[in-house]
Amino acid sequence: MRPYHVFILGCVAALPAGGRARAEMATALPDIDVTASRPEQTPAAELRPLAEKTQALDQARANIPPPLGVSAYSIGAAAIAQSPQGDNAPLNQVLLQAPGVSQDSAASGLFHVRNEHANAQYRVNGVMLPEGVSGFGVLLDTRFVGGVSLLTGALPAQFGLHTSGIVDVVSKNGVFDGGGSIGVYGGSHGTITPSFEYGGTSGQTQYFVTGNFLQSNLGIENTTPALNAIHDRNQLSKFFGYVSTILDDGSRLSFMTGSAIGTYQIPATPGQTPFPGVAALMPFSAYYPSSAVAENQYEASLYNVLAWQKSIGALDFQVAYFSRYSAVHFMPDTYGDLLYNGVASDVLRDSFLNGVNADAAYRYNEAHTIRGGFYGSGEETYSRNASFVFATGADSNPYGSPFPAPVDQSAKFGWLLGAYIQDEWRISRQLTLNAGIRFDQMVQYVDGNQFSPRISLTYAPLDGTNIHAGFARYFTPPSQALSAAVNLGLFSNTTAAPAVTQSGSVLPERGSYVDVGIDQKVLPGLTLGIDGYLKWAKDLLDDGQFGQALVLTAFNYAKGYNQGLEFKFNYEQGDFRAYGNLALAKQMATNVVSNQYLFDPDELAFISTHNVYTDHSQTLTASAGASYLWNGLRFSADMIYGGGMRAGFANTATVAPYVQVNAGVMDELKFAPDMKPLTLRFDVVNLFDTIYQIRDGSGIGVFAPQYGPRRGFFIGISQKI
Repeated sequence: MRPYHVFILGCVAALPAGGRARAEMATALPDIDVTASRPEQTPAAELRPLAEKTQALDQARANIPPPLGVSAYSIGAAAIAQSPQGDNAPLNQVLLQAPGVSQDSAASGLFHVRNEHANAQYRVNGVMLPEGVSGFGVLLDTRFVGGVSLLTGALPAQFGLHTSGIVDVVSKNGVFDGGGSIGVYGGSHGTITPSFEYGGTSGQTQYFVTGNFLQSNLGIENTTPALNAIHDRNQLSKFFGYVSTILDDGSRLSFMTGSAIGTYQIPATPGQTPFPGVAALMPFSAYYPSSAVAENQYEASLYNVLAWQKSIGALDFQVAYFSRYSAVHFMPDTYGDLLYNGVASDVLRDSFLNGVNADAAYRYNEAHTIRGGFYGSGEETYSRNASFVFATGADSNPYGSPFPAPVDQSAKFGWLLGAYIQDEWRISRQLTLNAGIRFDQMVQYVDGNQFSPRISLTYAPLDGTNIHAGFARYFTPPSQALSAAVNLGLFSNTTAAPAVTQSGSVLPERGSYVDVGIDQKVLPGLTLGIDGYLKWAKDLLDDGQFGQALVLTAFNYAKGYNQGLEFKFNYEQGDFRAYGNLALAKQMATNVVSNQYLFDPDELAFISTHNVYTDHSQTLTASAGASYLWNGLRFSADMIYGGGMRAGFANTATVAPYVQVNAGVMDELKFAPDMKPLTLRFDVVNLFDTIYQIRDGSGIGVFAPQYGPRRGFFIGISQKI
């Protein structure tokens, strides 16, 4: 971390705080129950005045930019706790419960919403967290989640930048989640995770903090089907803190901070063949098998947010300042990478971002609410690639001894600016029209801007029926840290020289999106839903790992489209809860128009004249789960199904389909009437020990195979304090 990276802050917007922590869709009317995420918790009598003020402010914040006309799938803290692994599961794994979400590298925190690569936006307590540069490692700790909602579809104008899905998190707080716990969770693969959480109040101030430390011998997906990976130890520490104070004038000042810092060993793959012609140039190469290659990576993400919320008559607004630091550093095994890849690259990327965001809502009359806001951020990024290479002759064969190539480095300061205005028109109590327009401007490695109209209708003709339809234009800037230009001339006549010398600049994606869906409460506790969508895009953005460094690089397809259909059900009655989702989807694109040097000539030529599947396109995705309380024991099980992501030349093949089933049992014990409960849990991940691949090491932007976890047994103990 550079010296001036001292005060680290995150990002903001004013989204609904607590009303979407149940498994239901947003209603036609923006009357959101902000206490629904914790219905079983009632604050003590002395805390009720503070709780009432907090709820009123949460309600006001929820009505600044409600998610009208979208599909919202919500998971509360209780539902998380009642699933296998509970809040020990990474947040990206929790989100696999939502329709249309498919898994990728769990260690990286990657998942795909409706077959999009990344392009998801995280928000916590109405505050957007800016994108970082980390290749893997999950920033947010599930333990602080009071509820989480995934918003998809034709999003209203307040949602810009990353729009495939909005991961809207409601944190626990000191009013409804006072007290705390300490615990430890661990088991197979050398996993151990001590953790703590604590919340409370002081006068008009409430606070909540949580932290944990994870150590495991399966930090990144195994590259082989073996039970244990080779050279795969990781250590990851996380922290989250939230404090808010209600001021005398009824406004609220909030501060949020978080961090995730990890070190990772990159798993080795035995049986690899040395780079052509290199073994003869390196002494003792016969005694250095690929299973001995020892690469490592370091990651850090830190953020803070300071927000002020105020209501003045019919006007509600929130203003926030944010900052974020993110870094990733890949350290090669110089000898091993030269031997097996022909190049050994030490790669560093970091980013430091500051900005401000404001959102406001003005209730003009009973029929119209006018909303608007702006966003502005400045980001400094630094990219460095220091490589050892071999010289190559006219026949492209390496010769001589390895030497350091000139360092390829660049620094850039860029801006992102955005503003929107929209009108929520309640045509009737059943019908709401929400229309707006958004403007975004980027000034980075390339400049670009766009006006993006948004419009949606939400119709609730009957109690328990919700129909939504919408259209949205999207403008998605590429990650500045992943878009640095490469000086290909530095690697001419070396083993690092690409076969293609084109290197077009990474462009912003411009897309149009149509979404239609219906949700119906069929029986008490049972909701069924279906949703369909179509997106077509110019300069479709994608990322990939194109070398041994586990760092992503961005590129564009000239055109692309994405279409799909989702089915879902949720049932909750008494001590029983169940859910199920099925998604059919397809994303295809053609003609790579930036960073063409990343591709082999034959593959690049094929893509230029054919529509090809994106590497993360999966035709069929499903998930299901259930939990039941019986004689004080909570039994749970869940499953995920993947039809297989793409593989092979230009993604023309498919990885084999798979099913993973997990199971768990949990119990709460009290050894004395006045003693707080002790929670015990036992979980089995991959109950049937299914051996399956997430990636097979082929396909566009896929460098190494990734296998799902083998069967693991885990035990947890947690004591409330």
